[in-house]
Amino acid sequence: MIEDYSFGQIKIDGKIYKEDVEIDGKGEIRSWWRKESHFIDENDIENAFKENPQAIIIGTGAWGVAKVSPEIKNKAKEKQINLIVDKTGKAIKKYNKLQEEGKRITGFFHLTC
Repeated sequence: MIEDYSFGQIKIDGKIYKEDVEIDGKGEIRSWWRKESHFIDENDIENAFKENPQAIIIGTGAWGVAKVSPEIKNKAKEKQINLIVDKTGKAIKKYNKLQEEGKRITGFFHLTC
């Protein structure tokens, strides 16, 4: 469960991370690196599409600066995956809600702007 978020850091299961994170369908957490900091393309979340979750949640930063490519939206629709894109604070609330409901989800969270 994501316990807390503030600009530049996120607390997950008691551990604080200070860089963007990916949480896969098994709950494993890893650094999330993108070719372009504020543009998210299909390659940046390819692991999620391989897992075929019920939902992919993308947090686009505190102010929603990061943008999601149309290819991601199209692929999610094609694979019938619920794609949720929102500012990171709101995306985290949605992630926690779906996790509590027992959904298979993958989350990507940009922690700064």
